[in-house]
Amino acid sequence: MRKSVVCFILSSCLLFLNSCGQSPEQNAKKGTTSTNSSVSSIEKSEPVYGGRLILPLGSDPINLIPPLSTDSESSTIESKLFVSPLKYNKDIELVPEAAKSFEVLNGGKLLKFTLRDDIRWTDGVPLTAEDVEFTYKMMIDPKTPTAYASDYQNIKEFRLTGKYSFEVTYDKVFARSLVTWALPIMPKHLLEHENLTETRFARAPIGAGPYTLKEWIPGQRVVLEANDDYFEGRPYIDEIVYRIIPDTSTQFMELKTGKLDAMGLTPQQYLFQTKGKSWEKDFQKFKYLSFGYAWLGYNLDRPMFKDIRVRQALTYAINKEEIVKGVLLGLGYPAVGPYKPGTWVYNTKLVPYGYHPDKAKKLLKEAGWSDTDGDGILDRNGVPFSFTILTNQGNSLRIKSATIIQNRLKDVGIDVKIRTVEWAAFINEFVNKGQFDVILLGWTILQDPDIYDVWHSSKAVDGGLNITKYRNSEVDELLERGRTTLDQAERKKIYDRIQEILYKEQPYCFLYVPMALPIYKSRIKGLKIEPAGLDYNANSWWIPKASQTKIRMQQ
Repeated sequence: MRKSVVCFILSSCLLFLNSCGQSPEQNAKKGTTSTNSSVSSIEKSEPVYGGRLILPLGSDPINLIPPLSTDSESSTIESKLFVSPLKYNKDIELVPEAAKSFEVLNGGKLLKFTLRDDIRWTDGVPLTAEDVEFTYKMMIDPKTPTAYASDYQNIKEFRLTGKYSFEVTYDKVFARSLVTWALPIMPKHLLEHENLTETRFARAPIGAGPYTLKEWIPGQRVVLEANDDYFEGRPYIDEIVYRIIPDTSTQFMELKTGKLDAMGLTPQQYLFQTKGKSWEKDFQKFKYLSFGYAWLGYNLDRPMFKDIRVRQALTYAINKEEIVKGVLLGLGYPAVGPYKPGTWVYNTKLVPYGYHPDKAKKLLKEAGWSDTDGDGILDRNGVPFSFTILTNQGNSLRIKSATIIQNRLKDVGIDVKIRTVEWAAFINEFVNKGQFDVILLGWTILQDPDIYDVWHSSKAVDGGLNITKYRNSEVDELLERGRTTLDQAERKKIYDRIQEILYKEQPYCFLYVPMALPIYKSRIKGLKIEPAGLDYNANSWWIPKASQTKIRMQQ
């Protein structure tokens, strides 16, 4: 976590793989900037209904059933279609959404919820506590192919207490208990008798959120239409059109010609290609440290990556500062672990490995790798040290990062090839099936520090989020303990220790935390940076009548 405008979504509950180069899910107020001062205060004119917002997606969504999707494109669409008992507000605090109220009792072991009674699925059927119960049972069903079951599996008992109320009990304190109920509710009447892996609901979902799915033309666009019956009030903007544009350069050309209203800029575009009076007049730019990081992950089932010295050597051989300066143009920071710098859980005692090719060569030699045939490539037992970095198409930052890594590893005698694959095939055929040597990807960084789904040994299965198949018994025990206390000081100790282990064992080379660099047309009103980023109040964005001209979409 979960990322193009797709990255603007707030993804604090689930981890999402990001197809885009930046990950602006959330930000801290400190250090946030906007180049258009008019967006930093509430607009003086009154909001009006109407208009169309055109945004890019890096690829088609993979699956629009939230429990089954792990990609940020799917999450972007789902966030507009579905609702949850709880949600995050602008200050990243859990507050009621579908819930009317909730109580935390018995030291956190008992949760009581009362739902609103005015929410309807967009086919007119009321949303009730039975839908929440159905969602819970679906999530704990072993036949449900979800990466997010563990939150629900910690529940001792789910009990309906009325048509619009339910309560949940836990054997012991579960730190993510409230976060669990910020996950989307699924419609019982539509999915109860469906095979989740085959249902047409995955491509034609019916939700209860602010928008409905109007059209999905694969490879071209996904069109959402405002839900007139949305219980929190109809969104001001009539339509949101997500155009499928994998390449950020193409997105930028479409932005300049008026065929897009927003995108996530690359550092080059932000610093050098969006300057001048016309840009300042027609656009509003933002910059803040994203809740996301890029990482180079090793398939730990491959023999060459099993030795900790090899993985440490790779980190010493990769110049992260060079990547931050050369690829991000200084708009980001080298990453040390899986948390965002400046947050309470971040371990400030860990010092970056730094760029030390001599240390890398020494460690590789200790691990048995040497150039026995004089061809410039290290080998061991007759096998050359050669592998392929796999990443997704259209992501210039990752491709440039991979090229720098390729050159630096060549300097220490490692042969690296780079392969890019279209996003859906990348996830379905390679990532989910473990068919890779090394992958270059991005995760969203969650608000809660629990990273059980990515690092626990039980998740090191095909389709699980422990993609690199990392297994460590101490990390498992710590992850389990971290979920069973609400005391932040105690959790700090636990997650500091987890970071120390990951720092030493380097199952990933944690590369960088980028700045989020979204840009929007000035005609889009109501945007304001808060700790939750920009998308937290998207239903309140609006377009003045004079700017509501609709561009004809190509068939």
